[in-house]
Amino acid sequence: QVQLVESGGGSVQAGGSLRLSCAASGHTITNYYMGWFRQAPGKDREGVAHIHIRDGITRYADSVKGRFTISQDGANNTMYLQMHSLRREDTAVYYCAATNTYLGLMWDEERLYDYWGQGTQVTVSS
Repeated sequence: QVQLVESGGGSVQAGGSLRLSCAASGHTITNYYMGWFRQAPGKDREGVAHIHIRDGITRYADSVKGRFTISQDGANNTMYLQMHSLRREDTAVYYCAATNTYLGLMWDEERLYDYWGQGTQVTVSS
């Protein structure tokens, strides 16, 4: 079992930055594929970014490419999402998720992840 805890959410003005953290416990994440998802009010949860911890291979949703960066610190069992140039439409609850199954182009299918954090709120105001 892997336990995931997100932190770093908050309120920021449009154009600002935030860094989210996802701390894992219960198992080393070295062989895991991990992702960030978000859910805005009234909308379905959507994939934001994905990383293979061991290889560092990353994938991003088109809406965040060039603004968000996913990274990992395997030594500390932690994954990050650095967010720049935030927009109002980035407002959502952000979740981290993990699986030890290779997902490839299906990285944004939430049903394929086995472990989830509780979420952290990000609010972007204009």
